[in-house]
Amino acid sequence: MENRSIPLETERDIAVARNEVRNIASQLGFRIIDQTRLTTVASELARNIVKYAGRGRLITQSASSATGKRGLRLIFEDEGPGIADVDLAMRDGYSTGGGLGKGLPGSKRMVDEFKIESIAGQGTRVTVVRWIH
Repeated sequence: MENRSIPLETERDIAVARNEVRNIASQLGFRIIDQTRLTTVASELARNIVKYAGRGRLITQSASSATGKRGLRLIFEDEGPGIADVDLAMRDGYSTGGGLGKGLPGSKRMVDEFKIESIAGQGTRVTVVRWIH
């Protein structure tokens, strides 16, 4: 699988990203439940970019571990306002956008690896990995 970069600027782009992630996960051999998890994570994190940063991108990559596991890495990045307090943003129930506050912490629970980097005024990068189990 080659790396793919998907621009994220509109609701349509969110749908494109979601469908692309589902297709890639299927091609890599993920079970349906894991395809759904990855699709849900892609939808949530892509929506955050469109809603809070206005534009960004999703990069899809195949992943492999030192122990031979195979999986999918998704990198969501933007040059938006950043997240002022990442620890607070990762708490269940916390929302700056009037939502339920389940997006970031819920996404973290659906993947095997979750890393968020954010600098106020410069942007945010969220990297997730799900391994084929």
